[in-house]
Amino acid sequence: MAKPRQAPAGLTRWVVALPPAVFLLAFFLAPALIVVLASIREPGEFGGLAPLPAWSTEAYAFLFGDIIYPEIFVRSFLGALLTTLICVVLAYPLAWLIARSPKRRRDLLVLLVILPFASNFLVRIYAWIMLLGPFGLLYSPFAVIVGLVYVHLPFMILPLYTNLERHDPALLEAAQDLGANAWTRFWHVTFPLSLPGIFAGSALVFIPVLGMFAVPELLGGTGDILIGNLIKEQFLDNRDWPLGSALAIMLTVAVLALAGLAAWAARRGLHGTEAVS
Repeated sequence: MAKPRQAPAGLTRWVVALPPAVFLLAFFLAPALIVVLASIREPGEFGGLAPLPAWSTEAYAFLFGDIIYPEIFVRSFLGALLTTLICVVLAYPLAWLIARSPKRRRDLLVLLVILPFASNFLVRIYAWIMLLGPFGLLYSPFAVIVGLVYVHLPFMILPLYTNLERHDPALLEAAQDLGANAWTRFWHVTFPLSLPGIFAGSALVFIPVLGMFAVPELLGGTGDILIGNLIKEQFLDNRDWPLGSALAIMLTVAVLALAGLAAWAARRGLHGTEAVS
């Protein structure tokens, strides 16, 4: 019986790669290009974009010429950094507990971590409004940070748990045999090995928080506006699409730079892990 003819390798690669490539071009690259073009257009008389030809870099000149926009960027960066640090501190012991639990309980504990995703995002935020309101904590930076940590904590726990679960217990046993106490074993064995999980979780928390607008909108006051709120206001309230697009481009550039930095740090951490191993 003759063997069926196989498709050429090049054709197979095209068939496999073409659908995701078309998807990325249509839903990622094309919208990004539209935003870039909108940022160098003139605003319309009644909002939106002026009819062509009406090209201008006024939005970028206005963006870099007013000190309030760099201040909001810095405030957003510091808020995202604080949220990420709090998530690391809270997630690490919980992820370690799940990783060290008996195998029959791990699935249940992981399910409890992701259970909040089963309810609507806005419902969970409004629950915090009811919890914080009677104590006078609502519409404050504290309420914003609490909401951001609550929403993004699972994104830190899951990568850390995945990393900690793969650690070889023999390394800790060897360190103990060499006289290392519990703190030394953690700081010189467990923590270096968990750096890739920390970097992955930090990227999953920091980058979304940097552009978040719903939580500051609902839990924060007038002084808690972040870059995500500012972009939303330019598009929906002020209808200044060029300025909103310029702000979105600057945020995208910042996110890409931070993602590249996180990837570089993760590779460094991975090399350090291999050295420890």
